[in-house]
Amino acid sequence: MTKTTPATVFLRRANIAFETLLYDYDPSVGKLGVHAAAAVNEAPEHVFKTLMAEVDGKPVCAVIPVESELSLKKLAAAFGGKTAKLMKPADAERITGYKVGGISPFGGRKSVPTLLAQEALVQPYILMNGGGRGVQVKLAVPDALAAMKGKTADIIATKN
Repeated sequence: MTKTTPATVFLRRANIAFETLLYDYDPSVGKLGVHAAAAVNEAPEHVFKTLMAEVDGKPVCAVIPVESELSLKKLAAAFGGKTAKLMKPADAERITGYKVGGISPFGGRKSVPTLLAQEALVQPYILMNGGGRGVQVKLAVPDALAAMKGKTADIIATKN
């Protein structure tokens, strides 16, 4: 299946190998990423969500497993900052050019520093948003890191 989005155009131009997976996006479900994993018949640990945040007032991107929670404290530390907060949806849409539920770390309107949760390193591949609601891209972790010009870090909140 194919669907052209700014993210898929970006990946093609960067000569990154990927597969596009489409599913019926349902904004009424509680956990969109877990729903996406089930809809494309993938284990949740392979599917990652894209979160836009601010560290010391500057925009950043965090890509984490869909079943995990972001640690804002770890995110701030990983970027060498003091404080972090999730970005307001309208700000995330303005900066990325994508609608919430379709934000991708690839091909956004503005390039921002990006971290991929270190949990990705044990996966043979990962899926993440392909730049549209109901669009996932499947790619190798090294390719994902190269395309997002990102680094890996421990940014997941510890479960109690």
